[in-house]
Amino acid sequence: MASESNFTVLKLTTPAPGRGCPPVGIQLEGLILPPVITIDVILGLLGNIVALWIFLFKLKAWNPNNLFLFNLVIADFLALVSLPLRIDALLRGYWVFGDGPCRMNLFLMFSNRTASIALMTVVAVYRYFKVLHPHHRFNRMTKRQAAVVSALVWVVVISPRAPLLAYNHIKGSGEKTQCFFFTSYKEARRGIVILVAMHRILTVLEFILPMALLLFCSIRISSFLKKRQMGKPEKVRKAMRMCAAIVAVFMVCFLPTTVTTIGVWVIRSYRPWDCSAFYTFTQLNIVSFGLNFLNSALDPIVYIFSSSMFRKALLAALPSCRLCRRHDGGNTASSSGTQSTSEQALKSMQPAGSSQA
Repeated sequence: MASESNFTVLKLTTPAPGRGCPPVGIQLEGLILPPVITIDVILGLLGNIVALWIFLFKLKAWNPNNLFLFNLVIADFLALVSLPLRIDALLRGYWVFGDGPCRMNLFLMFSNRTASIALMTVVAVYRYFKVLHPHHRFNRMTKRQAAVVSALVWVVVISPRAPLLAYNHIKGSGEKTQCFFFTSYKEARRGIVILVAMHRILTVLEFILPMALLLFCSIRISSFLKKRQMGKPEKVRKAMRMCAAIVAVFMVCFLPTTVTTIGVWVIRSYRPWDCSAFYTFTQLNIVSFGLNFLNSALDPIVYIFSSSMFRKALLAALPSCRLCRRHDGGNTASSSGTQSTSEQALKSMQPAGSSQA
């Protein structure tokens, strides 16, 4: 079969009989991914540094929902610190950091996608129980129990990705050195072939199953609140904004990679001679790869819509909001002073006999 990589594009040619599509020498990802991932890193670091500051220094009380969101911040940071190495490799055209950083880089990048999906799903399910089943024991979860749930999520996230750390993914030498996860099936060891198959299955399942659960929670919350809370439209809007924010992040960041992965998978399995279609889907997969890390920049929006405590702490920390409050306070004090002065003036203007009357 043909060579394949998250960072390698295949040539649009007719394959030789029994050989599949040959690899290409032009690195299309070197043109597209560096600016996309750089924007992801800049926006992601700015948003998550602010979020981390709020969680650690401004949040006065913690609840299970905030603990889940804090774990999401940690997941984003793990991915963001690994991306500069990938940007450097794309700009240079080769990998200079050795085998260990290569393994860790791939592990962190793929784990971030899984962790983000898992933790956002937990946040949505937690809100679902809060709204539809307020007396369920799930809503009486303590912070310690929430920490246990978070730890279990990390175990589920890390377990299928840990084998990435067990294999050498360095290909070539010198200025031809590359840090690849996917490689030619003819050259790869059996373990790598199994890892590639696991990755494809996880890429599809970890999107489809949580997305179905998110849509179910969103529809049920919307239906319930519109039916039972007609007198509280603001409560309906808050719950639906949270669901809409999570679903939007899913659709923008993870749907393109899922669709293109399925496309590549289908073509390799059922149309191995169709290099044109395979080349097109591989290019689309490369472009969509950059969107995976856009979630690190969009997740702070999820924090704002998912936690009223986080939102209030953020507003309280913004200088403009402080100035507005001071200005409003000054106006209130001024109007109070003006009112009391006017009252005194009116009293002094009253006739002497009016007080006796």
